[in-house]
Amino acid sequence: MKPSQWWGLIRRKRAAPAAELAADALPRHVAIIMDGNGRWAKRRMLPRELGHRAGVESMRAIIRESGRLGIAALTLYAFSTENWSRSDEEVSALMGLMLECFRKEAEELNRSNVRVRVIGDTSRLSAEHRGEIARVSKLTGRNSGLQLNLALNYGGRDEIVRAVRKLVDDGVSSDKVNEKTFADALDTAGLPDVDLVIRTSGEMRMSNFLPYLAAYAEYVAPETLWPDYSVEEYHKSLAVYAGRSRRFGGRPAK
Repeated sequence: MKPSQWWGLIRRKRAAPAAELAADALPRHVAIIMDGNGRWAKRRMLPRELGHRAGVESMRAIIRESGRLGIAALTLYAFSTENWSRSDEEVSALMGLMLECFRKEAEELNRSNVRVRVIGDTSRLSAEHRGEIARVSKLTGRNSGLQLNLALNYGGRDEIVRAVRKLVDDGVSSDKVNEKTFADALDTAGLPDVDLVIRTSGEMRMSNFLPYLAAYAEYVAPETLWPDYSVEEYHKSLAVYAGRSRRFGGRPAK
């Protein structure tokens, strides 16, 4: 397949949105495990990097739609602490793609009133990556629309361990540790609990993603691979959530 044909697969027309959902039926905080980029590329006999680039198109569409719908927070699992075990070639491609996205998307995100935040241990990222993260965070820091959280070098267990270390380093005594003080020490401090976790490609694993904040989240696992996950598919996932009777250890919340 020629390179020009690769881009034809990636820059395809998106499906039109499904019927609107009532605002009070929407989750406040959506978290997405963007799974299936590699399988999408493999099925088309393309390099894995092209699968990740196709996934960026889906990411862009879902961010825009989340903002349009008025969803308060969207957290995307972009790179996990376990992803370092992938081939050097794939890790390098992912890191390069991240820099490219920060540089290309920052202005549009800012114009769209999106506030960008990175969660995870950024100390392992390059100085160039950390500089871009700081720039985009500062650029969008006063925006009041969608709170977009990008999980980079993120692992739920790692986040919890770092939170405990922070409390110890800050000299917080054990009698002062409660759910609030612990939550405030997490990368996700100040964010609402996750209402809905979406994992594309039909997989049914948490993969070390937001174990504290998603303690009572609803899970939806569409079979669609992430690069094929359209706005229409997103509406279907939101509709499944809207139809759930949520329980928090007792009677249904709705």
